[in-house]
Amino acid sequence: MAKDAVTEHTGPGHVAIIMDGNGRWAQQRGRPRLFGHHAGAKRVREIVNACPDLGVSHLTIFAFSTENWKRTQSEVAGLMRLFRRYIEREARDLLKEGVRVRFIGDRMKLDDKLVSLMDNLEMLTSHNDRVHLTIALNYGGRDEVTRAAKKMAFEIEQGRLTHKDVDAETLGRFLDTQFLPDPDLVIRTSGEARISNFLLWQSAYAEYEFIDTLWPDFTAEEFGQVLGNYGNRERRFGAVLA
Repeated sequence: MAKDAVTEHTGPGHVAIIMDGNGRWAQQRGRPRLFGHHAGAKRVREIVNACPDLGVSHLTIFAFSTENWKRTQSEVAGLMRLFRRYIEREARDLLKEGVRVRFIGDRMKLDDKLVSLMDNLEMLTSHNDRVHLTIALNYGGRDEVTRAAKKMAFEIEQGRLTHKDVDAETLGRFLDTQFLPDPDLVIRTSGEARISNFLLWQSAYAEYEFIDTLWPDFTAEEFGQVLGNYGNRERRFGAVLA
């Protein structure tokens, strides 16, 4: 959602998180990487539950990227089992807590059972609005924009759009995130200072926080502290203060 004025010092309504560090967290404890992914999944619940009290209405988390298929077959298979189990175990609580869940990313490469669980969870929670949780699964920013461009090109071929209709707003309507406001703040855990192909289009004017904490150790208390740091920033969106 485009903005053209300086924003006052307020908390972020939409926070996106690159949940990094699960594997290293497990290795530090002499455990397999999947042990860290299970610990990271448990941390998601704490952060989601903290959102309403912290003024966060939208939370978007990076669960699995289009590049993560390059990991070992055993880790990828374990992650897919974890995603299925997470949806099955958390669906009831997410519904009860007023969390609306949506998924973004290319579902074509995911197995049918997982896609069915994703579809059902979206439908089950569709009337909730206390927290909007978006899970990026088989997601990549470049892939998303490429898919959006293809959809838009098809609309032009069908005569429903012309090249004169194409602008940033038009493209935005074809993105996976068309139902979301742009993120105000993007957090990456584990000490890595890169965005890893996450929400490239949407984060054009987002603030970033790169923190050293590994994701399984990222508590609601630290989440609140990071949001407090955001409140001390001036977001200009290209404008110049008088």
